[in-house]
Amino acid sequence: MKELVHDTIFSHCLRFFTGGRVFKYPEEVDSSIWRKYMNAEKTSNIALHGQTSSTERASEPGISEGQDELPDSPVSSATEMGHDTVINGDPIRRVDPEKAPDYYIVDWYGPNDPENPRNWSRPKKFFVTFEICFLTFSVYIGSAIYTAGLLDVVQHFAVSRVAATLGLTLFVVGYGVGPMIWAPLSEMPQTGRNPIYILTLLLFVVLQVPTALATNFGMLLAFRFITGFVGSPSLATGGASIGDMYSPSKRTYGLAVWGIGAVCGPTLGPLVGGFAAQAKGWRWPIWELMWLSGGTLVVLIFFLPETSSANILYRRTRRLRKMTGNDQLVCEPELASMEMTGKDIVQMTLVRPFTLLFAEPIVLALDLYIALTYGLLYIWFESFPVVFMGIYGFNLGLEGLAFLGILIGVFVTLPPFIWYQHKYVEPKFNENGEIKPEYRLPPSFVGAFAIPICLFCFGWTSRSEIHWIVPIIGTVFFSVGAFCLFNSVMNYLSDAYPGHIASVLAGNDLLRSAVGAGFPLFASSMYEKLGVDWASSTLAFISVAFIPIPFVLYKYGEWLRHKSKHARHDL
Repeated sequence: MKELVHDTIFSHCLRFFTGGRVFKYPEEVDSSIWRKYMNAEKTSNIALHGQTSSTERASEPGISEGQDELPDSPVSSATEMGHDTVINGDPIRRVDPEKAPDYYIVDWYGPNDPENPRNWSRPKKFFVTFEICFLTFSVYIGSAIYTAGLLDVVQHFAVSRVAATLGLTLFVVGYGVGPMIWAPLSEMPQTGRNPIYILTLLLFVVLQVPTALATNFGMLLAFRFITGFVGSPSLATGGASIGDMYSPSKRTYGLAVWGIGAVCGPTLGPLVGGFAAQAKGWRWPIWELMWLSGGTLVVLIFFLPETSSANILYRRTRRLRKMTGNDQLVCEPELASMEMTGKDIVQMTLVRPFTLLFAEPIVLALDLYIALTYGLLYIWFESFPVVFMGIYGFNLGLEGLAFLGILIGVFVTLPPFIWYQHKYVEPKFNENGEIKPEYRLPPSFVGAFAIPICLFCFGWTSRSEIHWIVPIIGTVFFSVGAFCLFNSVMNYLSDAYPGHIASVLAGNDLLRSAVGAGFPLFASSMYEKLGVDWASSTLAFISVAFIPIPFVLYKYGEWLRHKSKHARHDL
């Protein structure tokens, strides 16, 4: 328990109020341990080449390899003798003084450093993964829970159904735009992930009050957009937190479990909010959202440790600077952030996501596919009432139960997906923990066919003479398709664009949120005019046109990557 509570917002507050007398870090307990944190090899490289890595190393004896302990202090252990840099008393090689930044690199003190999230115990990783899932669920449910009170919003504010649907779409737009700001902030070593999670979730909880108490329709829409915007970090950065803890070969398992939280939110929203809206009106689902997210906030304050290795190293470096009085101690993430200008940040957050989205055929094709799948999920928030209330006579509360087919489908798909990853994908990783990105795609072959099967089944079995369980069974195929596609695509993009993954995923999030926000606006009209059968079939035919994408990328993806300026070429 102490290990879990350490390095949380709660522990930082206690450290602040007690002057650092509780929840001490190892170097604060043992003042001599700090020498283990000095990376002699990287300190040598920074003196020789002006950077922490080097493509060539001197072969003279005396060069320190790995993370050797430095005696005494960084000031006395690294000096210049003429033009030769000396580390641990050994001359390294002649260096141009202008290329010799006077820095000493703070790093992990070995491959088993317990503060490195990759080295956390398995129970701790599992619990933190659960917390990220819970956070994602608590925010994601905010989109769908609103739809339960949609009809009451129409009556209360005297607006059309399409106008009332803006309360859903603006929330989705908010958490599509938000990552353009929150995701880069969470990657900065000075910030980390926890402050972003906690502060934005606090705002999310507080702003549910004016949302539920909205006195006019404009006020309701404004706060729905703002709450979606401040709630977006969990949706955009949750996957990054999973990646902080797991190696690439194990990351897919964490993302698969995290995906359950992402699916549970939208599918349970109509169920959780349906009975409340039926009994108390549209405001009660919003109050439920506040209670749920507020409970999540309390759990995270006490039990969510920081997962960003960059932030952990940065704070370690600050503590060592304070202990030794030496301002020349820095860590690699801090060095990287020093070199970033305001122009670089704007380029990364506002320009590069669009450049990669529209200039990279791989990214555009896969992002469009994910956007279509995402849009289909949100279009069902409008089509389910047409089917289950209009055709089968369900009330508002029971209509929410129809979404359980999607949820059950996820739990049916998860075990075989994990088995396949363990049996066939994980053995393909090389000794450096790398894999050819195209090996991630085969599960998407199944997902590509499952989506149109679901839509055809749902459309042509939604009839009064056919039992209501049949179209619900059809929705199970949607979970199979969405789960396989999302996991394959996210892992593929992460492996193919490792140097630009934040920008790639930000563009993906923006595009899919834009489509997810737009589809519900025409869903009700389309289902009423074309009928459930042909409306669903129209969407199915569109999804059929996308089926070749994963097959083409599996065959020609490597060739396309080698033609790209940004994709990885060495695998």
